[in-house]
Amino acid sequence: YLNDLDRVSTPNYLPTEQDILRVRVPTTGIIEYPFDLEQIIFRMVDVGGQRSERRKWIHCFENVTSIMFLVALSEYDQVLVECDNENRMEESKALFRTIITYPWFTNSSVILFLNKKDLLEEKIMYSHLVDYFPEFDGSPRDPIAAREFILKMFVDLNPDADKIIYSHFTCATDTENIRFVFAAVKDTILQINLKEYNLV
Repeated sequence: YLNDLDRVSTPNYLPTEQDILRVRVPTTGIIEYPFDLEQIIFRMVDVGGQRSERRKWIHCFENVTSIMFLVALSEYDQVLVECDNENRMEESKALFRTIITYPWFTNSSVILFLNKKDLLEEKIMYSHLVDYFPEFDGSPRDPIAAREFILKMFVDLNPDADKIIYSHFTCATDTENIRFVFAAVKDTILQINLKEYNLV
């Protein structure tokens, strides 16, 4: 926002769509957002992902159609706020594994957003993924190889070969994210109905 300080400090300032997309407010507790997309009502529930927030929500969900899980691609070299010797990406992997194996989510599809691809592209030039994940064998400055490696780390945590994980590389300002979610949820409902009627 420093580049836009003159614009945002005017008395008649009205935020743009990009201004709104760039706002970050940490989630605490459970917040529900109902919305209508193509005449279908979605009920999105946002939960706090921090360790202190998980105990508030992890037991609340049953019969969920889809789970959206966000991973910050740029956090491969960062540590947790709660514990300065634990890698954030490792913590995300552990939480992802826990969630996708919960009995409550057996029939839920998983939509995996690998966010902050723009920050990964910048960071990978000076902070090498292999320093934090020695099994990475791609070029040290190749953001495509890095993000594909991170995706594979998460997908490999899925113990159920029949469970589809829909993945999408994104950045927070991507306004097409909801279209991807909509398509994944529609496909999930189709798959559930096909299984229910023994058509697959």
